Amino acid sequence: MMVKPENPEDNWILRLYVAGQTPKCRAAFINLKKICDEQLEGKYRIEIIDLLEHPQLSREHQILAIPTLVRKLPVPVRKIIGDLSDTERVLVGLDIKPENRKLRSE
Repeated sequence: MMVKPENPEDNWILRLYVAGQTPKCRAAFINLKKICDEQLEGKYRIEIIDLLEHPQLSREHQILAIPTLVRKLPVPVRKIIGDLSDTERVLVGLDIKPENRKLRSE
């Protein structure tokens, strides 16, 4: 499953590693989508990797827990583990700086 950016030139590529449709994995996707919609305004692509369907990828991609979010682009690669419910922690983990954020006072 992929959510594509409006403009292919916008390079936020995020991979969310899950194991089936568990409540925690579903919550991680919902939280990630909300954060991306609010902060990245369509300038992102989310790739969902289900490790139940592709178990070999957990070793290849060094995924030790699920759900795990991996920021592929922009570099450097960053990882966040959990359901992504702590928005501030996710923003810090993704290195979304205030100048990238949508102004809340508008």
